[in-house]
Amino acid sequence: MKITRLSAGISIRRTIAEGTGQQVAAVKDIIQDVRENGDQAMFRYAEKWDGANLSSLRVTEVEIEQAVARFDRQLLEDLTEAATNIRKYHESQQQQGYRLDNEDGSYVAQRVTAIESAGLYVPGGTAAYPSSVLMNVIPAQVAGVSRIVLISPPGKDGTLSDGVLAAAHILGISEVYKSGGAQAIAALAYGTQSIAPVDKITGPGNIFVALAKREVNGDVAIDMIAGPSEIAVIADDTAYADEVAADLLSQAEHDPMASAVLLTISESLADAVSKEVDRQLALLPREAIASPAIADHGMIYLGETMEELVAAANQLAPEHLEIMTEDAEAVADKIHHAGAIFIGRYSSEPIGDYFAGTNHVLPTNSTARFSSALSVYDFIKRTSIVRYSEQAWQTNKDKIARLARLEGLEGHARAVESRSWEKGNEQ
Repeated sequence: MKITRLSAGISIRRTIAEGTGQQVAAVKDIIQDVRENGDQAMFRYAEKWDGANLSSLRVTEVEIEQAVARFDRQLLEDLTEAATNIRKYHESQQQQGYRLDNEDGSYVAQRVTAIESAGLYVPGGTAAYPSSVLMNVIPAQVAGVSRIVLISPPGKDGTLSDGVLAAAHILGISEVYKSGGAQAIAALAYGTQSIAPVDKITGPGNIFVALAKREVNGDVAIDMIAGPSEIAVIADDTAYADEVAADLLSQAEHDPMASAVLLTISESLADAVSKEVDRQLALLPREAIASPAIADHGMIYLGETMEELVAAANQLAPEHLEIMTEDAEAVADKIHHAGAIFIGRYSSEPIGDYFAGTNHVLPTNSTARFSSALSVYDFIKRTSIVRYSEQAWQTNKDKIARLARLEGLEGHARAVESRSWEKGNEQ
């Protein structure tokens, strides 16, 4: 890994991948094709890009049952326990509405309700992600979403991975479809003959999925525009180089565009981690993916003080931030911008990916400065409610009319003044 010194004025912030003009145009064409031709367009794209010859988009109950029967029993137990942890964490995010009553008989309130339907994209391609099923579905279930749809790219044999279907089975999800890429997002947003449209789309994917989500945003809600995975580690001499290197590679193996950054004040650790990354990289099964990520988006930054490292981390606002220092809790308290923070030697990032209970769908490209992890909050709506009594109207109508006229809105003023006690009590 490359080693460089932090210096005044240096920017290490990630930028959002916009996609090439050709990619954007292709996504727009795909979306339009799906809107016009529905299932037939979906079948064509499945054959073109997935190599799958499909006659139906929906996964049958028999397919789910067969996948569960084939799936390893120990892994099924592990997924089930992970689901329990994730549900427990997200249940703490449940919100209640409230009502504020006034002595004059009026009240204002907030009502919290779940969105009615959600489409959850589960990536495929270079790997299958049963954990993404858990992370997307469980917050929606806790929120009370009544219709939850899963969609994921099929293999060449026209099936989804046993792990993905086993995770769906654990959570009681039966509406599952075989499709990936921009066409899957288009189907969720606008519907086809087989797939009814949803109110919100969540879940990460490749650049075509990200561009499609951006394109349909506004016609349907989305969670975020997710970029390639990221990890940053703040470490000092108390950290072990082999452990830091392993954690950096845990995200580099996701994508050739993934980012892996070490922030340290220790030259000896920087040198050791650089060598250790090279050693472990050569032994990694996904070396072909991780190698360009490390070469192009991996970096070790040397700072003079821990305060300098903290400032750099807050500027970077990474998806995942590990802290392996002497007083990790104190350092963590100074972090304001990160998708998720992992404190201490034993809090390796994959623990959050799979088992701790926190959500692994996280903001990337430095958007953690203003965005948050996927949560129950993403699947609820908050509706304001106003009930004014006659007494409250009588007391405040002139004030409201004056404020309306201050802004030049005579119609607003007249609407408030149009009510009257006499009209309401006519015989």
